Amino acid sequence: MEFGVLMIKTIIRSFGFSVPDRVVTNHDLEKMMDTSDEWIQQRCGIKERRWITPGKETTLSLAAEASRDALKKANLKPDDIDAIIFGCLVSDHIFPGTGCLLQEALGFSKTIPALDIRNQCSAFLYSLSIADAWIRSGVYRRVLIVGSEIHSTSLDKTTRGRDVSVLFGDGAGACIVEAGTDKNQGIIEVQIASEGKYADKLRVAKPSSNDDPRIKFEPEFNPHLFPSMDGKYVFKHAVERMTQSLTEICKKNNITANDIDFVIAHQANARINSMVLQQLGIPETKTHNTLQKYGNTTAATIPITMSEAVDLGKINRGNLVALVAFGSGFTWGSALLRF
Repeated sequence: MEFGVLMIKTIIRSFGFSVPDRVVTNHDLEKMMDTSDEWIQQRCGIKERRWITPGKETTLSLAAEASRDALKKANLKPDDIDAIIFGCLVSDHIFPGTGCLLQEALGFSKTIPALDIRNQCSAFLYSLSIADAWIRSGVYRRVLIVGSEIHSTSLDKTTRGRDVSVLFGDGAGACIVEAGTDKNQGIIEVQIASEGKYADKLRVAKPSSNDDPRIKFEPEFNPHLFPSMDGKYVFKHAVERMTQSLTEICKKNNITANDIDFVIAHQANARINSMVLQQLGIPETKTHNTLQKYGNTTAATIPITMSEAVDLGKINRGNLVALVAFGSGFTWGSALLRF
């Protein structure tokens, strides 16, 4: 008698998230710079965002709270985790990475690997790809993925920097993935890509490793110390790459747009996400957005939005879910999974 071999898959166990208590509305920004609530909403769909209270929250504290939320929802304790993947654009320290600090903050009684990655808005999909490979190959059984960001302390909050500063918020999202064999759950595929020739379209140029000293006193304003973005260029490429990535991954796996139950896209711009869904023929009823109240939290947007959608009952076990993101680098990616 022949017995079928159960194939190990990567199952999504739980999500969790954490955002600061401080709410910063578009009207609050009107007091800091020459802007308006109407202009911001028309441009990106954001109404408010969360910014930390300086000296209170850190990328580590937000990450720890999001991780505890995910652990609680999964009925797990820290020692049930075999590895950490930590995505962050600007961490608490130049070094070490915050992943190791998170291992300590969560109170592990054992040593585990902690990998820090810097893939900005695509970090969650890059992390998911790594975790999926680890689990499928049997290296680790259960992995904690975290994206945690504090943007508010690195923004030019004057009229000079308004094009970028109105977009970003602070927050953290966490996801626990594990080995499983349930045929109705699991990651189908994750695709990731990059195109570095466009890196200067969205970046912080300074400080740089070829500056000596790397960090020095600047008596005058230096715009290179703050994020810069060619907004129209990034918008165009985001729509193109996100649409292309989802189209390719669906075609490769013989999945049509009608087969997809829900889409979670990176939360950078409501118009980008609407255009991507429109081009794919997916109705707005099959998605959930959080950017209107949290802004763009880069590495944290997908796990934050997925966590909220699951908590609200919009996504249920067995649903076919598509994830997609685009960001600085340029980097982008997509994923298909049975939740």
